[in-house]
Amino acid sequence: MPKIVDHDLYRKELLSKCFDLFAQKGYSAITMRQIAEGLNVSTGTLYHYFPSKQALFEQLMEEICEQDELMAKAELEGKQTLQERLEVLGKYLAKNEDYYIKWIYLQVDFCQHQDSKDIQGRGTFRHATQRYQQAAHDILGIQDPVVAWFIFSLIDGLIVERLMDNEMVSITEQFSLLSKMLTAYLEKPLSNKSYNG
Repeated sequence: MPKIVDHDLYRKELLSKCFDLFAQKGYSAITMRQIAEGLNVSTGTLYHYFPSKQALFEQLMEEICEQDELMAKAELEGKQTLQERLEVLGKYLAKNEDYYIKWIYLQVDFCQHQDSKDIQGRGTFRHATQRYQQAAHDILGIQDPVVAWFIFSLIDGLIVERLMDNEMVSITEQFSLLSKMLTAYLEKPLSNKSYNG
């Protein structure tokens, strides 16, 4: 009797092992052959699931978005206020700082080796950003897309600072400050937020 393979599950298993392979060598330096060797599969098997290194990386990005969202939801479960949720999110990011530094580095490396129009046309980054924005809404309760973008920008900036080994930047301190600032901002009446002079 032939072995029944759940192709979606197997593809996800392969993807889960790819992050470390990319992180060790970088997107530009690693080849599909090296990835196949690192996964202990044939190159043909790898190409069966991923037609190119770019396709593999883009699917990895989708998988990471999904996993990040699940992990954040689990971490923030039971936290009631925005201030609590943001402070816990800051601690979570600090605890997983090495992972996020590697992930930002890989995204930059990937972008450096792609045509910018191709990246925009494929929509991989746009889709990932939309997922993170939806997560900000679902997990943090942030309705305002401008505030969600502000949080994303802060996270990216903090991770880049940590990538450059800036010891003066503490993710937990920055998120503690962010939680106080956003709580104060969001509690103000709507008329006070208007910039009509």
